[in-house]
Amino acid sequence: MSKLAARITKLETDRQQPLYRQIQAVIRDAVADRTLRPDDALPPERELAVDFGVSRITIRKAIEGLVKEGVLDTHHGSGTFIRSRVEKNFAQLTSFSEEMNARGLTASSRWISRSEGTVSPEESLTLRASPGTKVYRFSRVRLADDAPMAIEYATVLASCLASLDAVDKSLYVALRDTGNQPVRALQRLSALLLNEEQAALLGATAGDAGLLVERVGFNESGTAIEFTQSYYRGDTYDFVAELSID
Repeated sequence: MSKLAARITKLETDRQQPLYRQIQAVIRDAVADRTLRPDDALPPERELAVDFGVSRITIRKAIEGLVKEGVLDTHHGSGTFIRSRVEKNFAQLTSFSEEMNARGLTASSRWISRSEGTVSPEESLTLRASPGTKVYRFSRVRLADDAPMAIEYATVLASCLASLDAVDKSLYVALRDTGNQPVRALQRLSALLLNEEQAALLGATAGDAGLLVERVGFNESGTAIEFTQSYYRGDTYDFVAELSID
């Protein structure tokens, strides 16, 4: 019996939710609670169709949707696997912790430093804050299942957090507690080569490909409250965005 088969219950044909979406929910839940882990193989379509009591066409539609979401990878001739690279939707405003939890990974941090001070000239322009405005700075390595994924340098208006020690696992949770979770953001993605310090923190080699994401987050009142620079290993992250013509 496969890991997934033990979780399967009878699908409800009378529900408004289509069968393929119910199947997707089962697979997502299995990834979220780590029944299925990165690089685990899904059973063949034929076996899944029997287990779920549906047609192979329904199974194929469910899998295709999860591939587009970045939950699964399909390798022709090899099968379908739980995605090991993290796919970040550049059009969605989510925290690192939320992204990892959605992939069934445990998010954690290794702190480099936390401090308080006043805005630098660059931060003053970016956050549209007056000189002398008090800020908190957080520097840490972000981990997924204890593997380094990113180096994060965040500057936040001190007025938006309860204290310097309010940030534990998630900055956005701490901001949410004061009613200041960002609801809109401007992001910029740049390619770079990791220097020796960055590579050491990320478990990579100096000169490896990396990605820099700079984000300015705005709260519900439109105030710029967060400026974050995150450095990612280029071999662990894919950034995607859905585009449309209005």
